[in-house]
Amino acid sequence: MATVSIWNGSSTFSPGQTPFGFYDADNQFSSSADKVAKYCAIRLGYPLMDVELNSGSFYACFEEAVTTYGNEVYQAQVVQNYLSLEGGPTGSNLNNSVITPSIQNTIRLSEAYGTEAGVGGNVRMYTGSIEVISGQQVYDVKQWAIGQGITGSIEIRKVFYQAPPAIMRYFDPYAGTGTGIQSLMDAFDFGSYSPGVNFLLMPISYDILKVQAIEFNDQVRKSAYSFEIIDNQLRLFPVPTRSGYIRFEYYKVAEKQGLSDNANTAAAATGGTPITNISNVPYTNPSFTQINTPGREWIYRYTLALAKELLAYVRGKYTTVPIPGSEATLNQADLLSDARTEKTALLEKLRGDLDATSKQAQLERKAAEVEALGKTLSQVPMLIYIG
Repeated sequence: MATVSIWNGSSTFSPGQTPFGFYDADNQFSSSADKVAKYCAIRLGYPLMDVELNSGSFYACFEEAVTTYGNEVYQAQVVQNYLSLEGGPTGSNLNNSVITPSIQNTIRLSEAYGTEAGVGGNVRMYTGSIEVISGQQVYDVKQWAIGQGITGSIEIRKVFYQAPPAIMRYFDPYAGTGTGIQSLMDAFDFGSYSPGVNFLLMPISYDILKVQAIEFNDQVRKSAYSFEIIDNQLRLFPVPTRSGYIRFEYYKVAEKQGLSDNANTAAAATGGTPITNISNVPYTNPSFTQINTPGREWIYRYTLALAKELLAYVRGKYTTVPIPGSEATLNQADLLSDARTEKTALLEKLRGDLDATSKQAQLERKAAEVEALGKTLSQVPMLIYIG
């Protein structure tokens, strides 16, 4: 049977004794490593009983605990601030940075709606024109695109085939002619003035009603100007009565479906690639020196849980150990169960603390404090002043 390493009661840490060496250059990590090893050994029963682990085992658990703590803390920061971080450069370390909330990415997400609504967006809108022939109602937009050297599909958003503006057929409201108000001019004794400089100003609602009346008349009593596009065929209503050109606006479908390179350009300007997902947000392993006392306490306890789990695996290889006149049963099952329970509890506590310090939770807490303070102050008797 192979010889099992037994903790000898002391250790001397030196760089290179941890699996990854993430924190070997950190003086406080180095000075704490032996203390943590001794702490874990005592909690596991030393010196009253043998602990089948060596110093390297404790160092590995210590390194993993620090890394796990940093991962949980920074992952919470990534989740909370990702919308503000996305598209930024990956070249800068964010470990000790305060993330200022930004709505820039919210605006970027809303640009697609601006494109569809025709009020902005991040897709270029092109203009074109088709020659209109008198008496011809249908025109092939696809053939026009081919003739223009446009590859791929286009999406026509607006066709400028409209009747002249109604206001052009509406007499000048300030002139007082054609609107049925000339008699009012005389009633106010303004009739002796030139119509172009009279002083009778009608409310704007009057103008709107006149314009609507003209447009509604055209829609009901006349063939209203309109169009439809079916399978690349543009049909005009009514049939054109004279030749000319009709202008329209369109998008290139490939550009609407393509990814914006604004983030790539911005990141390149700062010498890096853009943040595109949670895996490349530039957080690195934490500095053990900068972790405060509550954080270190969590790390010590998590190191103990890891060491307990590792010891359980070692003891699990030997269910019983022969002793003079009998045999001893090892506590592998108890150790493993306790270690897993402690690890789960520690992670849940840390995640709960991180959730409680999120922006949303802190704002809700502050709002509750303000409400409670208001209720308290409302019970303070108010003085009555008699003057």
